Amino acid sequence: MNEIHKPSLTLRSPAKINLFLHIIGQRADGYHLLQSAFQLIDWCDTIYLRSTQDNKIHRINPIPGVQPENDLVVRAARLLNEYCHTQHGVEIYVKKEIPMGAGLGGGSSDAATTLIGLNQLWNLNLDQKTLSELGLQLGADVPFFLFGKNAFVEGIGEQMQGLALGQQDYVVIFPKTGVATKAIFQDPELTRNHGQITMEGFLASSWSDLSNDCQTVAMRICPEVKQALDWIRQAVPGSEPRMSGSGSSVFAVLDPKTDRVKLENLLQNLPKGWVGRIVGGLNKNPAYNLVSSD
Repeated sequence: MNEIHKPSLTLRSPAKINLFLHIIGQRADGYHLLQSAFQLIDWCDTIYLRSTQDNKIHRINPIPGVQPENDLVVRAARLLNEYCHTQHGVEIYVKKEIPMGAGLGGGSSDAATTLIGLNQLWNLNLDQKTLSELGLQLGADVPFFLFGKNAFVEGIGEQMQGLALGQQDYVVIFPKTGVATKAIFQDPELTRNHGQITMEGFLASSWSDLSNDCQTVAMRICPEVKQALDWIRQAVPGSEPRMSGSGSSVFAVLDPKTDRVKLENLLQNLPKGWVGRIVGGLNKNPAYNLVSSD
């Protein structure tokens, strides 16, 4: 990490899960209209930022096989640099904990955290609305992480209302194999006419009233999704596991009576390549206090 052993700014970058995902229609341009509840979780990457004066963006530990133009963190820094015409540069080091390709929003979260951190580090004083408009250029989920708190999400993901969720723990499993989002949303068997629900209706619903409309298609395309769901059912009897987003990660709400020690032991013996852990829900993005909403 060279000089970045003492970073100018260190930020935790959280993952998220979709507590449900209903597809209620499709626009003329092909984009799907959805409703979902996004829950931040304490499965976090860590981003280290050190401001430089060379006007260059340095990724200290680039992702093997990923070109800078495809690296969301580098793209976020370049976008902010160009938008503000700043002469500052930055050295970025990302300690990855959130699995890549898991559907947990790790890349989008890292991009959002980079925007939040550099807005502070470079003294740009951009407000949350401006950061979100920039973030949308990087990906549909980036504005959520800039929104900074749990949200009831509608439209194509751009309409968000703050959502108050009680403290809850989950078990999350990534069964190694990712699912191509494009393949899910292009599948002719995908449900596209789910009845609408309000945020109040969501909060009043039972777990069994909700679903993930992508799950059936994902299980057909990627058998590992079903295997992971079955693993949770066996490990946590009585749970009702669900896929998050377009997959392939799956999760279940943990009852307070769940034997955590037994579950942790089971998680140490997942099938080869799988990643899983017990996580807690967060009420806000840990970096949120650095964003000005004025």
